[in-house]
Amino acid sequence: MPNPTVSALLTPFHGKGLELPNRIVMAPMTRYRASEEGVPARWVADYYAQRSSAGLIVSEGIWPSMRGQSGWRMPGLATDAQVHGWRAVTDAVHAAGGRIFAQLMHGGRAAHPLARIDGGQPLAPSAVPLPYVHHTRVGTSDPVVPRAMTYEDIRTAIEDHVNAARRAIDAGFDGVELHGANSYLIHQFLADNTNLRTDAYGGDVPGRIRFATEVVRAVMAAVGAGRTALRLSPGNEQFDMVEADPGPVYRALLDAIAPWGLAYLHLTEGSAAYPALADLRPHWPGALVANVGENGHPTTPAAGEAVLRAGTADLVSYGRAFIANPDLPRRIAAGAPLASADPTTFYTHGPQGYTDYPALATCEAMA
Repeated sequence: MPNPTVSALLTPFHGKGLELPNRIVMAPMTRYRASEEGVPARWVADYYAQRSSAGLIVSEGIWPSMRGQSGWRMPGLATDAQVHGWRAVTDAVHAAGGRIFAQLMHGGRAAHPLARIDGGQPLAPSAVPLPYVHHTRVGTSDPVVPRAMTYEDIRTAIEDHVNAARRAIDAGFDGVELHGANSYLIHQFLADNTNLRTDAYGGDVPGRIRFATEVVRAVMAAVGAGRTALRLSPGNEQFDMVEADPGPVYRALLDAIAPWGLAYLHLTEGSAAYPALADLRPHWPGALVANVGENGHPTTPAAGEAVLRAGTADLVSYGRAFIANPDLPRRIAAGAPLASADPTTFYTHGPQGYTDYPALATCEAMA
């Protein structure tokens, strides 16, 4: 019988392709610790290795090609140097006993020529610009209008994801998570206001979900279903995304891909108007990772345990809590208070505010 004194977050998870020592997932978090060439800095390996007690680590968003680069000094998986840089990270995580998936994040309209190595115009489902200034290598710049993708552009974007997934496996990642959330390219095809297309990739529900299903199918064919995952954020209004009625779109998407046996679905519940976990759980028979801290306070241990007790997810992802608490599972096991992160160092470029948060044992020794 389960030990009632042990947090449900700390119990092992046994799923198809996933054997995890606990149910605590480190959520993907952009930290801008890459070189101008998109190679992870040397201290990135330390950062992830420090957090290897997570049941699973999902890396920060990694652009799959020059065409998909979103921000300046975000890391990529498009060159040999980038693969070599990530190999140092995955080796460090595995040496520490951890598991890590690479999140592949194509920016779509969330990009700017001055924030990209190739200086190219961003591509998106439709010519709808991001309604905010963009942070570039020369400071903030006004948004640019993306070019609406042609069928050839769509085929290229899918192939870019496939190639990046293969490079991720070459770099030692245990799998890849396709970023279909938080306003990036896959989400842009799903949302009302960023997909104004009237062709086979827009309009009705089958058209809106087509790009997502094709990317998932292609990546799955390249690296295996057990090494492919998808993140979604139904109804998320970040960056002025609009989804007036997300339920039919996301139910159809999950019904389409559920039989394929993916490693997991990572579902963010960030909209007060749409209870994504409760609505979509019946449509997903596989492993489901819930993120319940989006657009709100950092997720607490109690909030994570409540999700597991409710049965709406099998694992829970933590973002900001992992920044300041590198050994988060141990702190939860000990019932220790969680440290708070310094937001002024979230998006800087050095090791400060990145690898210098102490583990619980260090804090206890200093007390």
